[in-house]
Amino acid sequence: MTETHLGLLRHGQTDWNIDLRLQGSSDIPLNQTGIKQAQLAAEHLLGTDWDLILSSPLSRAHETAKIVATALGLEVVIIPELIERSFGVAEGMSHSEWRKLYESHSDIPGLEALEDLKVRSVNLLSQLANVYDGKRILAVSHGALIRKLMRIISEDKYPLDGDRLGNVSLNTFTHLDGIWTVFDYNPISLSELSK
Repeated sequence: MTETHLGLLRHGQTDWNIDLRLQGSSDIPLNQTGIKQAQLAAEHLLGTDWDLILSSPLSRAHETAKIVATALGLEVVIIPELIERSFGVAEGMSHSEWRKLYESHSDIPGLEALEDLKVRSVNLLSQLANVYDGKRILAVSHGALIRKLMRIISEDKYPLDGDRLGNVSLNTFTHLDGIWTVFDYNPISLSELSK
């Protein structure tokens, strides 16, 4: 096997991000700030650093991916497994409402259990390593899924306690000889680097 490079780029901002609402699998579009963030993120990326762009099917990720792909001259491939964790009937709730509900151990209809998310994430990493062996993949996805992938790869070292992954933040990883490792941990939005 050859070394595979994976960049996990979180989608641009949505109105629900501003309101700190759980989006999950709800298809919430980018707002104008999110579109601008994707454009600014593209300015920090080089087309020569990536072979292809993968995207979640949700519009906020797919639109981010298309903006970046257009700037870099690459194609976008939809990968259903990059979709965000489903929060079921809690989608649309504020994070504080979610914490109260979750801490009460309420049965939340439609919630993707953490163990199921972990299994899906492990399978996704295996798929990426096998299908895209030796490639440089930029995958546009969502906060909860990226956090889970990062936790698996880093053996719970990342993300650091209290760190929130900014919209259009980019974290990079490598895969070689069956092992994923963290190459660069960066919870800061690429669009912030322009300021």
